[in-house]
Amino acid sequence: MKKKIIIGLSLVTLIFSLLTVYIITNIEATTSRLDNLVRLHQIEILREHLLIYISRVQSELKSAGINNIIIKNNINNMVNVAGDCFNCHHEEGVNKQLVDLNTHIQKYGESVKEALITADNNDVNYFKVDNAFKKGEALILEFNNMLTITNRKLDERTRFAMEKIAATKTTLYIILALGPVFAVILSLLFIKSITSPLKKILTATRRLKTGDLDYRVEQLRDEFGEVADSINEMASSLKQQMRNMQRTEQLRMCGEIATGLAHEIKNPLAGIKISMEFLAQDSSLSEGDREVLTKVINEVRRIEVLLRGLLNFAKPPVPHFAPAKVNNIIDICIMFSVKTKSLPSSNNTKEVTVLKNFDDNIPTIMADQLQLQQVLMNLLLNAIDAMPGGGTLTLNTACSTDKRSIKIEISDSGEGISDKEMNKIFQPFFTTKSKGTGMGLAITRRIVEEHGGSISVNSEYGRGTTFTIILPVEQMIP
Repeated sequence: MKKKIIIGLSLVTLIFSLLTVYIITNIEATTSRLDNLVRLHQIEILREHLLIYISRVQSELKSAGINNIIIKNNINNMVNVAGDCFNCHHEEGVNKQLVDLNTHIQKYGESVKEALITADNNDVNYFKVDNAFKKGEALILEFNNMLTITNRKLDERTRFAMEKIAATKTTLYIILALGPVFAVILSLLFIKSITSPLKKILTATRRLKTGDLDYRVEQLRDEFGEVADSINEMASSLKQQMRNMQRTEQLRMCGEIATGLAHEIKNPLAGIKISMEFLAQDSSLSEGDREVLTKVINEVRRIEVLLRGLLNFAKPPVPHFAPAKVNNIIDICIMFSVKTKSLPSSNNTKEVTVLKNFDDNIPTIMADQLQLQQVLMNLLLNAIDAMPGGGTLTLNTACSTDKRSIKIEISDSGEGISDKEMNKIFQPFFTTKSKGTGMGLAITRRIVEEHGGSISVNSEYGRGTTFTIILPVEQMIP
């Protein structure tokens, strides 16, 4: 946001600076055009004066009585005005015309002076007077032609200058009119860039306040983006904490139920079991009745196992942490689980290939070795059960880059888990096995979390499943 404000202010400053330069430049250009027009009109006035002086000399030459004083004054004025024309800056072509014109004026003046000399001697030479008069007429004609051309050009320049001045004035009016509008629009955009993210953040806080922890703030950048990320992280954390609280409450209720079941069912169940075993030993029973009693006894034992698993899940034993080497524990579990499941069962033998990719440099961790063995045995047995015709069991161990946690991966090449079952596999009493209790993975997850770790599953139906366990090191053992 800070960067956006700096860019916005810089942009506004740049725009107003450019407008200021534009206005100043146009004012200077307009002033220059007006000065040029004034100068041109002054030149036009000088030429008209020059023409007037020539006309006066011509009038005196044409009159019957030549007034030498008037003619001399007009000639002097004519020469002076012609000299003033050279004081202005002209183009090369104009300067050439002025030189030619000045030459004609000088010749005209000389002719007039010759005629005046004869007049002073009371001997008027009418031929010289007539010659001077003709030169004057030619000069007047040349002047008229020049004035006509210059007047036309002056009118064009005046019209062009006035059009430019009018356009500049219109542009300045537009700038003055649109300046406040632009400032208002820019201010609104700037305010919106601040209020819009704030509105989204306020909406998020209100949604979170009502308990909608799935709501997320999106499409925000800069500092607002960081605030949005913090709110999203807070919502995720709150949702996880709420789930943990709900799960804790469920576990507490499950513990109470398990305790009640242990007291209310266990003792009567033990009596039923003993009675069934006693009846099964009666020699007078037929084989069919004895088979029925045996099935009843097995179901009672299954209920006992279920109660025991429920008690272990609801009220697990407190872990006794001690230095433990994960690779060694996995080797022990592989030895028991694979050999156990490789025994002939219903004339079928599972051929399980074990691939071990152990990191020999993983540190010794603090854990309850028996509980960790229970976790790994459960996962290994489940993996072997998922490969009824045999397959490949892959075990990986690795240490995190910061040496603060280790990762254990147990993968099988079995049937995999469907998407529908993925969200239920860690729930108590959920099982896909015909003789399962549904407590194995629930207890596994509970033990891993008691160790401060986490367990996750990734499966592709028909291709296999991978369970990943993350355990903290907590304490390095030399």
